[in-house]
Amino acid sequence: MSLKEQITEDMKNAMRAKDAERLGTIRLLLSALKQKEVDERIELDDVAVVAIVDKLIKQRKDSIAAFEQAARQDLADKEKAEMAVLVGYLPARMSAEEVTAAVQAIVAELGAKGPGDMGKVMGAVKAQLAGKADMGQVSAAVKAALAG
Repeated sequence: MSLKEQITEDMKNAMRAKDAERLGTIRLLLSALKQKEVDERIELDDVAVVAIVDKLIKQRKDSIAAFEQAARQDLADKEKAEMAVLVGYLPARMSAEEVTAAVQAIVAELGAKGPGDMGKVMGAVKAQLAGKADMGQVSAAVKAALAG
């Protein structure tokens, strides 16, 4: 079963359970998936679905920070609940040590020497680690590998 089919099944289960919060978040996710398919006239695979889920989670994190800064804890809590549902659709994330090891292997493989090679290394890293690791963490690991 593909990730998209799993999300659709979860929506049906949330409807049956009358879980309005979970249902709303899943509908939001399915809407984003459908929008991407219509815009680009493609059928999304699991990698593309994970990328969209990642994007939605990043939006939630930004919203939570903004709401907490504005002292709107009620809205921040709603965003946190949505984020918790979305995180369930991500594959297991790599640990910081695994990310560092993977980045160092790619840097060695490409023969990158310094910060000027950051774009080349990030392109290769994104191709290998997309959906498996937090890209903010990956970027920091690449900077550290190229600086040292």
